[in-house]
Amino acid sequence: MIRAITLALLAGIAPAAADEIWVTNEKDDTISVIDTETLEVTRTIPTGERPRGIVFSHDFSRVYICASDSDAVQVMDPASGEILHNLPSGEDPEQFALHPDDRRLYIANEDDAIATVVDVETRRVIAQIDVGIEPEGMAVSPDGRIAITTSETTNMAHWIDTGTHVLFANTLVDSRPRHAEFARRGTELWVSSEIGGTVTVFAVADQAELAKIRFDIKGVHDDRIQPVGFEFTPDGRTVFVALGPSNHVAVVDAETYEVVDYILVGRRVWHMAFSPDHRRLFTTNGVSGDVTVIDVESREAIKSIKVGRFPWGAAARPTPKEG
Repeated sequence: MIRAITLALLAGIAPAAADEIWVTNEKDDTISVIDTETLEVTRTIPTGERPRGIVFSHDFSRVYICASDSDAVQVMDPASGEILHNLPSGEDPEQFALHPDDRRLYIANEDDAIATVVDVETRRVIAQIDVGIEPEGMAVSPDGRIAITTSETTNMAHWIDTGTHVLFANTLVDSRPRHAEFARRGTELWVSSEIGGTVTVFAVADQAELAKIRFDIKGVHDDRIQPVGFEFTPDGRTVFVALGPSNHVAVVDAETYEVVDYILVGRRVWHMAFSPDHRRLFTTNGVSGDVTVIDVESREAIKSIKVGRFPWGAAARPTPKEG
């Protein structure tokens, strides 16, 4: 690899940029950048205090980072790693979701029991919406009409009309909901409940509960099976669910709601991100301080990559396009 790069440089040819996975490290106040081909950390970038949620703009020219203990959402140039500015975020931002318009950022403020909506261009707060106690998860529907906040202590998913910023429904889930995602082209909402040990599926049209998914791992006590983050394959047929201190990722058939497999990963798996080509899945393992790489087709863990202390969030950045 080194010889090939050297020859390319001598020939006046720059080595091709690689797809990347960006991982926030809570205890180190850094981001680890992983090359998806070599599976090595290529950069370590300093951030504000306790970085957790991370998301890229739609054109990948900016990356937004929840610096929770800095009470800020930081905006970074991913090419240089320079923090361009901070956005007003409310206290203790943890997770967020970017609206399909690439402009409105919906932020969960854990300490204030509110959801904050920020215009990333004007850098102004558009709205602050009262939700349940300790909001954590955040999602926006594909059509941009609905935002969801999950509140850990209230044990609810809160449904927000993005046009009026008004709550129009509250649905109960099991104890300590953490993550939410829309599925089936926005017709379903999935919510994980960490302490309840379940994932609840709702119909978006009427907020009716469609299914409740439970997990059972041989040799692992039920109280260690704690669903947190999850990701759907591009076809929407399969979902990978991080199960916290059970140290496993569940593979779920998204059409039947049945668990079809479990994959052993690092200690206390939090969140995950697919590589841009969706051939590999990268999980953040908080306690072991590493990232497990899963081959999606074989559903096997193929490598563990050491990153910073307490890795939490993950997001993919494809190869920058020329021109």
